[in-house]
Amino acid sequence: MFLNLFHALRAERVPVTPREWLDLLAALEADLALAEPEAFYPLARAVLVKDERHYDRFDRAFGRWIEGVAAHAGPEAAIPEDWLRQALGRDLSDEEKARVQALGGLERLMEEFRRRLAEQRERHAGGSKWIGTGGTSPFGAGGYHPEGMRVGPQGGGRSAVKVWDQRQFRALDGDAALSPRNIKMALRRLRRFAREGAAEEFDLDATVAATARGGGLLDVRMRPERHNAVSVLLFLDIGGSMDDHVHAAEALFGAAKSEFKRLEHFYFHNFVYDFVWKDERRVDTGRVDTFEVLRRYHPEHRVVFVGDAAMSPYEISHAGGSSEYWNEEPGATWFGRIHAHFRKVAWINPVPRERWDHTQSTAMVRQLVDDHMYPLTPDGLAAAMRFLAK
Repeated sequence: MFLNLFHALRAERVPVTPREWLDLLAALEADLALAEPEAFYPLARAVLVKDERHYDRFDRAFGRWIEGVAAHAGPEAAIPEDWLRQALGRDLSDEEKARVQALGGLERLMEEFRRRLAEQRERHAGGSKWIGTGGTSPFGAGGYHPEGMRVGPQGGGRSAVKVWDQRQFRALDGDAALSPRNIKMALRRLRRFAREGAAEEFDLDATVAATARGGGLLDVRMRPERHNAVSVLLFLDIGGSMDDHVHAAEALFGAAKSEFKRLEHFYFHNFVYDFVWKDERRVDTGRVDTFEVLRRYHPEHRVVFVGDAAMSPYEISHAGGSSEYWNEEPGATWFGRIHAHFRKVAWINPVPRERWDHTQSTAMVRQLVDDHMYPLTPDGLAAAMRFLAK
């Protein structure tokens, strides 16, 4: 039964190792969790999940696993009678035990529980008789009957809920929709700090070392303030099919501006040719010659293209293929110059990865960037930043 949870987690790409799984089994043997899902869930998550990005995947896997357990084992198999007796004796107050006695005692309650289990053949919610959720049955999960036992999640106005169904960590998932927080977390992987400029910051370690070398005479040392030394060129596809992804692109642009002090951005439509734009309206006054970009910026700049790569293949492979004007040279030629000049070039695609094979142009762009195309997701951005940071 528990092994199915391990397989469910691996299917959801939660990186669970056999070592962690053995730790969970050892925790169960040490009675660190009660025999109910609400107690097992936090223990399993604490032992098996080491990264908050995987919490939502864990919840999805746990939910499917617990449904499978319920489908293959009836309540009479999942809830041993001796465990029920112990739980009732431990959890009921003196007043509640007196009410059980008023019903005929614990033996009568257990006998009625077994009889209704034998009669019931389906899940039940509400009402006053069957074992289920809600209602006022003595055996309901959410009932208010004063002389009953709980089967399933704690209910009846109390606080326990199926926390794995709430999906509280959906926004942390590496495949989740982008948010300002997870975009910034991904972009920070590209940060490379350096110390340049005037010595303005007190250097404690160097001061201690210099003072020791000077026989105890205080020798104060200063150092330049740390700052992010990474320089980024951001090329944004705008208009046409990219209108469907404008909010995601804007979120990425906003996060990049706040994370990188040395960021220059340009706009293009579908593909890059002999010029790009500094103005998102793509007016003639904002045109910048592509050769000027190559001349102005150092090869160590990290170059990031953001676009869906969805266009006619001729826009990449042929002269005159541009949808807006006659380009004398193919887009592939211009992109090749950019790729040859800058040491690191990556392409961020807002289209889900599973749809990349649907368009021939996407395959062509992937080839031009040496397969360094990444989806516009937190995990995709993190992978792109790892490549660019090397």
